[in-house]
Order: sequence, then structure tokens, then C-alpha cells
Amino acid sequence: MIEVIDRVLQWRSQRKRFALATVVAVEGSGPREPGALMAVSEEGEVAGSVSGGCVEGAVVAEALARLGAPEPVLQTFGLLGSSPTELATTLAFGFSDDEALAVGLTCGGTFHILVQPRPPEYLDRLADALHQGSPCVIATVYAASEDKDSYFADENRGVKLPEVGASMLILEDEVVGTLGNADLDRVVARDAAGVLTQAQGTRRTYGRRGQSRSQEVSVVMAVSARPARMLIFGAVDFSDALSQAAKLLGYRVIVVDARAVFVTKERFPTADEVHVAWPNDYLTQWGATFVERDAICILTHDPKFDVPAIRASLTTNAGYIGVMGSRRTQQDRLARLVAEGVAPEEVERRVSGPIGLDIGARTPAETAVSILAEIIARREHRGASPLSMTEGPIHSEGALTW
Repeated sequence: MIEVIDRVLQWRSQRKRFALATVVAVEGSGPREPGALMAVSEEGEVAGSVSGGCVEGAVVAEALARLGAPEPVLQTFGLLGSSPTELATTLAFGFSDDEALAVGLTCGGTFHILVQPRPPEYLDRLADALHQGSPCVIATVYAASEDKDSYFADENRGVKLPEVGASMLILEDEVVGTLGNADLDRVVARDAAGVLTQAQGTRRTYGRRGQSRSQEVSVVMAVSARPARMLIFGAVDFSDALSQAAKLLGYRVIVVDARAVFVTKERFPTADEVHVAWPNDYLTQWGATFVERDAICILTHDPKFDVPAIRASLTTNAGYIGVMGSRRTQQDRLARLVAEGVAPEEVERRVSGPIGLDIGARTPAETAVSILAEIIARREHRGASPLSMTEGPIHSEGALTW
């Protein structure tokens, strides 16, 4: 997201026109989730992605057409709707059997993509928020239709229906832009505050003045949340490999160990924070701030560290707690925890030990892959079986996060 916004600001400084394309819904399987963003300049330059390759060509062609650029070189197969080219519109990209290969729609899904030839005016403010790591919500109207039979028809008389593409940036302490009128803005900003707290986007419908029992205005809310944290206990070689791999997935990585000689920035250059502390002491201070998106990985291999760390981790709301060691070591830990009053059911329910998926990992790097794979599988409530041996949708419904 940051890269896309930085690129369009560069285009703007070069006086190039550009359009934004945002995924607002995915039906069936799709490689990108709602909230995925792509930008297209009037010269055909592209930043970002809305489908991982499936419909990029068709979206670029539509964006260029709406910018009044030269004739697109690709035909827009699967385009199920349109509007005057100077306006923002939400398009559905699907396919028939004959069209599937033409546009590369191999995933089997249908994408609803909002194309905006007139980008919002708050892009500078959005760039500042993204670079500062400040959470924010983008609320955008992607569909609007008049309902003359609405319960609120008399109340709405004289209130203009919002335009498709109208957008607001909602920060923790500021709202920039408008969806069309103050009443709708107030209700959507209120709902966006809840979305921001949950760090999970959504789609909602409103009346043109924000009434909840109406479906005149469809709004997609996409979240740029603070990165999830991965807390790694133990300054060992496995911890460095896990730190590097977790950064690729966007985690804010924190490495903690009680031994000052081992837990240094030089040994863990990719970690965002390194701390000299006992695990239970660290969590006594910071444990209450951990939420379901966060993960705690205990790689210390030492009972005097492991058992207090597990006990302290169980008092947090972290969504993943994993502990390295053999099956026998885990049984010994369980016995020690039970002796200290911890319910065995809670340990079995919340603690992954031995840590990671059973993929035969041997090296620190392979072990890091197995740990992160388990975290993803748990988050998505998947059994982590090979796709070739499962049925049903490949991708879960998106959380609309960037």
C-alpha cells in the first residue's frame, strides 16, 4: 500500500494523470483480498496489483479508457458493467469458459473492482499516516442506487445520493474528505472507529443520510492497521531465522532474552526491538497490550525460562503461543505447569508444542517456515493439508486489510 501511494504521488509531482483501482469484493476464489489496490498512470505505468495477474490487463485497459488515454491494447473480457468514462465505477470481472484463458482468470473467482479516474484529495495525508505507521480506515462508496420505496424516502427528500467513488480517510483523531453529506459522514466515521479497533475491514450499507436500515449506499471500509507483533523468547539461531521470515510477513518482531551477551541488535539485525529481560517480567509489563493478531514464540529450550514464559503468555490475548522442544519435553512442561496450578486443558487448547507444522523441518530457516505456516493455518482455521487433497475455496473471505 505504501509503495502504491508513494508511486502515485510521484506521478502527480510529474503532472501525470492516474486512476486507482480497488478490489471491493471477491466472489469465489481469488488471490487478492478486498482492499487490494492498483494504480495506473496515463502513460500505462502500473503500481500494485488487484488480482495477482488474473485481470490486471483488463483493469489497466479500463483505467486508461477512463483517463482518456490512447486506445487500450487489451480487450476487457469479462466486463459486466460500465458507466460514463469520466466517472468512478465499480466493475465486475468474471469469465465464461471461452474468456477464462483470454484474461488469465484461472482462479475461478469474480472480482468487483472500483476504478477511480479522479483520486481522492487526501493522498498526502494518507501517505503520512502509512509512513508513520498510524492506523487508518479508507471508507469508499462503491455502489449507490435510489430506493423510492424506502422507509426513509420522505426524510431523504432533497438529499443528494452520494457519488460512486466518494471517499473518506478516517484516522484515530481526524476525518479527511466526505461521502456526500455530514449525516452520512458522521455515521460512517463512527462505524469506522469500531473497524479500526478490531483491525478488520468490512462492507456496510446505509441510507443516503446514514440510516442503518437502508441499502441505498454501499460502503467498503479497508483498514491499514498497526502490524501484528511476534514476540520471540530466546536469543538462539532459530530465533534469528524466525525474525527474518516474520518480517517478510509484515510482523513487528521483538526478541527477548535474560542473557545480555546474546540478545543484541548485532545478532538480530532484522528485529524491530531487542530486550534484556526474563520472559515473565517482560509480559508482566507488556502482556496486556497483546491481541489476537499477535504471536508469542518460546524458543528457549530451558525449563527455568519456558515454564514461566508459558504461564505469562497464557494471561495474554495473543492468538498464537508456540513452544520449541521435543514431544517429551512438552510433556515435562505440561506436568510442571499443572503442578503450578495451570489447567491442562488451557495448555492443550492454546499452546502449540512442539512448535510448527510437521513438514520435516531441520534447519533454522526450515523451522521458521513451519512455525509461520502453522500461525497462518491457525489464523485461517485451516487443517494445513495439501491443496491437492482438499476441496472447497482456496482462500477465506478477506479481512480487507492493507
